[in-house]
Amino acid sequence: MLFGKRKRIVNRILVVEDEPLVAFDNEVMLGDLGYEVVATLDSFEDAIEILEREKIDLILSDYRLSSQRTGLDLARAAKNRRIPIVFSTGHALPPESMQLALGCINKPYSERTLKLGINAVDKHLAGEKAKPPKGMEIFVPTVAKE
Repeated sequence: MLFGKRKRIVNRILVVEDEPLVAFDNEVMLGDLGYEVVATLDSFEDAIEILEREKIDLILSDYRLSSQRTGLDLARAAKNRRIPIVFSTGHALPPESMQLALGCINKPYSERTLKLGINAVDKHLAGEKAKPPKGMEIFVPTVAKE
């Protein structure tokens, strides 16, 4: 990293959002920030289909989706594939989400918050200390004491 920026870990992002306007905003904001949005989908089933055939560095997913399955179901599937997921939601998350997801960004959020949040996620994935912006939390796994 001599005289330059650290290479990003997160480049290809899958957006899973059931609100069309929020989905569009996320896609545009992420594109403007230099990320490749692999797809923007609204259901668990469509997301799984993409995960099986595309390389994904990060999933940005709402907790509530258009199908019967939730973002929590997607987080389980993503964890099995070792793909980090960040929830974007305006609702309280169940405790289990902290074991499955990398973090959560609270709706509504600005492009600046999204940029700082994805940067924090990227640093966290690189093993660096990461301070998420206000309105975002990175879940740090707790280690059970013996």
